[in-house]
Amino acid sequence: MKKKFETEAIRTQTERTQFLEHSAPMYLTSSFVFEDAEDMRASFAEEKERNIYSRYSNPNSNEFVAKVCKMEGAEAGFAFASGMAAVFSTLAALLDSGDHILSAANIFGSTHSLFNNFFPKWNISHSYFKIDDLESIDGLVTEKTKLIYAESPTNPGVDILDLEVLGKIAKKHGLILIIDNCFASPYLQQPIKFGADLVIHSGTKLMDGQGRVLAGITVGSTALIDKVYRFSRITGPALSPFNAWVLSKSLETLAIRVDRHCENALKLAEFLEGHAEVNWVKYPFLKSHPKYNVAKKQMKAGGCVVAFEVKGGLEAGQNFFDAIKLLSLSANLGDSRSIVTHPASTTHSKLSEEERMTAGITSGMVRISVGLEHIDDIIADIDQALRK
Repeated sequence: MKKKFETEAIRTQTERTQFLEHSAPMYLTSSFVFEDAEDMRASFAEEKERNIYSRYSNPNSNEFVAKVCKMEGAEAGFAFASGMAAVFSTLAALLDSGDHILSAANIFGSTHSLFNNFFPKWNISHSYFKIDDLESIDGLVTEKTKLIYAESPTNPGVDILDLEVLGKIAKKHGLILIIDNCFASPYLQQPIKFGADLVIHSGTKLMDGQGRVLAGITVGSTALIDKVYRFSRITGPALSPFNAWVLSKSLETLAIRVDRHCENALKLAEFLEGHAEVNWVKYPFLKSHPKYNVAKKQMKAGGCVVAFEVKGGLEAGQNFFDAIKLLSLSANLGDSRSIVTHPASTTHSKLSEEERMTAGITSGMVRISVGLEHIDDIIADIDQALRK
């Protein structure tokens, strides 16, 4: 019998010791021993599935991966030391010199840097497509194009891409579709249902939910994950067993936490929409969002991030940040504590002004990761800071 999301998150268990622990123990070991020479030979020859070395696999990582695979509807996965380790390792495993990437223009700043500053050294090129003109992708495909990469919702502007349309375009051209699903979490959205081949998460965000650990994960088809695994077991970006244990426990409360994140975020977005000191507000489940209907089609709720622009530009934005009292000034998101970020001077500061404007990142844009505090206290702090 197929179980519900919340049940799978709590009841998916892999290995246990002879003590039959109710809660998974931590396997803080770098390596594993073998019964005899033949066992060791057969294990390294991959004639049997077993743990050899924690850079390859570990019971804690295995359980974390198994849970996310069930949540996303994926066949296999690999867990990484950070979200960007997952992005880089996944792409590096699949791309060859001379290949071409088609990417949405609206992506995380570090991913931009990867495409702009590092991949060109290995003769891997890219083209950006506008998120409000997905039909233009057809004209950007070349014989060297290997994959399409996108986020939805996007970082930091919480724009929405139609995953079903992207899936059809990728299939038509025989391209791999990779979706960064970090802002939604697998609880709110499963891109594989809409045609994605691989899904990437920064587990640092909503999956952990309390700002404790760094992590990343890629899940998808067995064939593609095998390539990611073989690259990663050699290059060594694997998630630590302790962080995997923390994340596996965190996933047990993902649904109930994200429900409250979304409830608070929608209330904050509705409040900001009528505020005299705000030019515009973006939140996927606000009816004023330009892709509201698409968001409703592919997401269960709108997520934890609200973007808005303070009237008065950069100076007004800086005054707003200096006036914040309760919320944290940080570049993280998906935390139980609400966080305010100025993308133009932090997460996307390495982009040129032209690149930021193309991605919709204005000088006055504010990104708020709405936490689990009482919504009245969140609104009161933001309101007093805006008024100042």
